[in-house]
Amino acid sequence: AAAALATLGAGPRAEAALLALLQRSASARERAEVARAFGKVGREVALAALDAADPGAARRVRARLARERDPSGVDLDAVLSDLGVPRVRLRVRAGFEEILAGEVAARWRGRGPLRVAGVEACAVVLAPRAPFALRDLYALRCFDDVGFELGHASSPADADAFAAAVTSPAGRRLLEACTRGTLRYRIEIAGGGHRRALVRALAGCCAQRWPELLNDPSRAPWTIEVRPRGARWVAEAVPHVAPDPRLRYRVADVPAASHPRLAACMARLAAPRAGDDVLDPCCGSGLELVECALLANVRSLHGCDRSESALDAARRNVAAAGLRGVRVRLTHGDFRDLRAHGIAPRSFDVVLTNPPMGRRVRTASVTGVLVDLLAVAAVVLRPGGRLVFPSPIEPPAAPAGLVLRSRHEVDFGGFPCRLSVYERRG
Repeated sequence: AAAALATLGAGPRAEAALLALLQRSASARERAEVARAFGKVGREVALAALDAADPGAARRVRARLARERDPSGVDLDAVLSDLGVPRVRLRVRAGFEEILAGEVAARWRGRGPLRVAGVEACAVVLAPRAPFALRDLYALRCFDDVGFELGHASSPADADAFAAAVTSPAGRRLLEACTRGTLRYRIEIAGGGHRRALVRALAGCCAQRWPELLNDPSRAPWTIEVRPRGARWVAEAVPHVAPDPRLRYRVADVPAASHPRLAACMARLAAPRAGDDVLDPCCGSGLELVECALLANVRSLHGCDRSESALDAARRNVAAAGLRGVRVRLTHGDFRDLRAHGIAPRSFDVVLTNPPMGRRVRTASVTGVLVDLLAVAAVVLRPGGRLVFPSPIEPPAAPAGLVLRSRHEVDFGGFPCRLSVYERRG
């Protein structure tokens, strides 16, 4: 019955009954169950009893009350200076590391507040060289999330070492500077399962060292992630930024659409320039087109799709992006019928697309789609134009005039893909 209260809900009467039972019960098991229920439904009246009976449950009550009264969040504009955090790690899916490193280098060109200090598997490591804000990082479009490395240990079971890292002067400066409202965090420990015993041990050690930092697994603005890296286990503080300022234009979606960060990486490989005309033959919700326009002052965007609902989503996303001075055409039909779309030969500088791969949208032949995509690109690209597309299979031979410039083996949302870049010669 006590365990069911968290699901059914409990008012002051139930809380008073639980408190009375906790005080009179002689059964250790019963007291543990009541304390656990209090951790989920208890309020101020329960805190004094829980502090003695179950400090962990008391911490959960405090975190929940703090969340209700003072919803906290990450402050993107807080200036970070002299953090003492040795590494800032921008994390990406496998294969996109060099693309992200190129984006960092292109954005600041050696004069910005951060520089690339190294490239690792699924991450680009940055070193601060001047004060910066989280918003500076979120000006970059190709990374998934950011982690601030706080410390390491030889085992995930070394709760005291990780708690010392989280509550160190560097950890405190980071969390205090970048949090609006109550300091709340949650814990994730890699290795499968919930790892509840390790999480409880780490939360308890952190509470002893820094009582104001509240462990709250529900909608906390920070996650402390403990993950293996080589022979060590590393603790990183990962901010939960919601809404992500980079995704504000994504107001509509379709089942087979790219994620905006994958679209941003494709756009960067396509290298649009001012005045370019850009075509997406299978545009879906239009994310690749928008990312190209956000990257460069392109002249026009043209998207084709066989789905009217996808084109409607693309119209909404393009409108939400607030693009100025860009001509936009979104036409319904198969991309192979160039005349129906009003597309003339040699009329585009960039062709990029995430074609249907048969996973979320049924495709009779992936090879057939790619053969036709290469043929169409060879016709519509101007000399020097670029074609970018991912493929789950080895792409077929390109027609005359299209030359393979680069190919990246990438994780394209849970399955491997070849992300290819071709150039139109002649």
